[in-house]
Amino acid sequence: MTEPINSAAPQPRDIVLDADGVQLSALLAEPEHLPPRAVVVAVPGGGMKAGYFHGPAHPSLSLLSLGARLGFTVLAVDRPGYGLSAGRLPEGMALAEQSATLHAALSDFALRHQTGAGFFLVAHSYGGKLALTAAADKRGADLLGLDISGISHRYAVDVSQLPDGEGALNGVRLGSLNWGPLRLYPPDTFRLAEPLVSPMPVREARELRNWPDVFPSVAARLQVPVRFTYAEHERWWHHDEETLESMRTLLAAPRILFDRQQSAGHNISLGWAARSYHLKTLAFAEECLLTRQLAR
Repeated sequence: MTEPINSAAPQPRDIVLDADGVQLSALLAEPEHLPPRAVVVAVPGGGMKAGYFHGPAHPSLSLLSLGARLGFTVLAVDRPGYGLSAGRLPEGMALAEQSATLHAALSDFALRHQTGAGFFLVAHSYGGKLALTAAADKRGADLLGLDISGISHRYAVDVSQLPDGEGALNGVRLGSLNWGPLRLYPPDTFRLAEPLVSPMPVREARELRNWPDVFPSVAARLQVPVRFTYAEHERWWHHDEETLESMRTLLAAPRILFDRQQSAGHNISLGWAARSYHLKTLAFAEECLLTRQLAR
């Protein structure tokens, strides 16, 4: 369906970030022979590890390899309670704590790596909540921008019912919410993605229903550009025009874009549409870089 991508592209490696004593595992891909234009920080959603952004089913899916090839350092981070930190934080962290931990991790990264023009956050689903919260923090004003997929401020499901013992929500299998039509994904996606999946820590799961109430205060404190993308088969969140207009009125960001990704389900970065989405993500990063440069 998609031709193989050059296997000589920069390959990610495992690193560890020290976030004020909390050890976070991460994947890192860096451009070869040149300093990075900026650092793209990739933040996965609930129940997913950093490898979500380096889809194992086909080389075209990797944001890390693509970004490094185009001159960016790409850092995909396991959020608190996932990967290396799961043993120390089996219940995870609340959203505000995750924001502080992410900022600490990025400060640690900047001590040991070149960061170019700064940090640009790419986030999916629950990771989008974290990216918005981190950007709304006083330290968030230094970010170049945000690119977020799979989240709005209005659920399309009843989260008070999430989850039941059968992995269903009001009778709807969670797999259909997360993935959409199976034709959207390369062969062996679900087998190869098994190591990427992790139980959602209880502390973040408890906060799921609060997001519609939290969003307005977070949105009002944004000071950087933001782009939201919704998959054609997004079923977790409302993303009709009235919802998007409501979000626009709440967001204080200097630039707000909404986009739709055709031929994609909620887990965009694991499907055939990943390369298209990632190219648009990195194009928005370039626009944010230009805005920052011209403002000097």
